[in-house]
Amino acid sequence: MAADVINWDNIPKPPEDRRAEHITGTALPPVCLTSTDGVEINLADLRGTSVIYAYPLMSRPDVAPPEGWENIPGAKGCTPQSCAYRDHYQDLKTAGADNIFGLSVQDTDYQREAVARLHLPFPLLSDSDYMLTRVISLPTTQVEGRYLLNRLTMLLEDNEIVKIHYPVYPPDQDAENVLNWLQNKKDTPC
Repeated sequence: MAADVINWDNIPKPPEDRRAEHITGTALPPVCLTSTDGVEINLADLRGTSVIYAYPLMSRPDVAPPEGWENIPGAKGCTPQSCAYRDHYQDLKTAGADNIFGLSVQDTDYQREAVARLHLPFPLLSDSDYMLTRVISLPTTQVEGRYLLNRLTMLLEDNEIVKIHYPVYPPDQDAENVLNWLQNKKDTPC
């Protein structure tokens, strides 16, 4: 199942605003997030290599996106990003990713629809109460009175963020960039 092809030249690129630089080196706090598979994930308990990609808002076929969504820099592309993680899932696991999660402020029921429709082999995490967002100051954008996460990817060893990709653009290349990082990490001697 391939995602729709998007001409990224027609989509505004997110700014290089450096609003996520402070995150590298941060240990994730003991925040529990609900996952779409029904498990509460305590981020402080993560072990091994984890990939957490944050996205603003996964659209649904039966719900119109916010007005002007295509014109908000970095907003469009959540489905292609998630589909790329789905398509590269086994390669990412083989390259050393122990955990892969998508993260948004959408509630778990909303996210479950996306997992089923897109056949995602990994869970999505809900930060609908903004607990993680506030604690580590994840960058957000206000859309129609609601704060949505800016698209970024956190790469962790145990629960420490060792690398971030921010801004992520184009979103459908994010999983491949993470795969390259994992493969280079594996190939680099200690």
